[in-house]
Amino acid sequence: MTTAVYEKEVVEQETTAEETAAPAGTSAGPDRVSRTSVTSIRAGESYNRATQAIWWVVGVVDVALAIRFLFKLLGGSSQAGFVRFIYDVTQVLVAPFHGIFNTTVQGKSILEPESLVAIVIYSLIGWGLVSMARLMSKRPA
Repeated sequence: MTTAVYEKEVVEQETTAEETAAPAGTSAGPDRVSRTSVTSIRAGESYNRATQAIWWVVGVVDVALAIRFLFKLLGGSSQAGFVRFIYDVTQVLVAPFHGIFNTTVQGKSILEPESLVAIVIYSLIGWGLVSMARLMSKRPA
């Protein structure tokens, strides 16, 4: 597996030499002063920020969906405030995937495969967005 580095630092260095006059009252010759200025430009920093933001959002969505899946599987009570909150927030995210597979109910436990499908689909969407950001941030050689 190869790893590519997309962040590059360009450093420009400029050195100038100037002669300065000797202070009054001394017999020494002129001194040479060297000044160096360094300019640093980071290319690809916006790409890194964008990919970090995309993966952060995908991570939050996937974790919320995984918690929903576990609550449903383990029979989490919808009377509990946190469980109700997770169900309400993730309902919108799971809704497009209802009906793909049959939901299995046994007692209070519910096997909800659409939550797993949603995790996979949203992860693939995040991967696609990161790939698109990488393509857009590349500069022609």
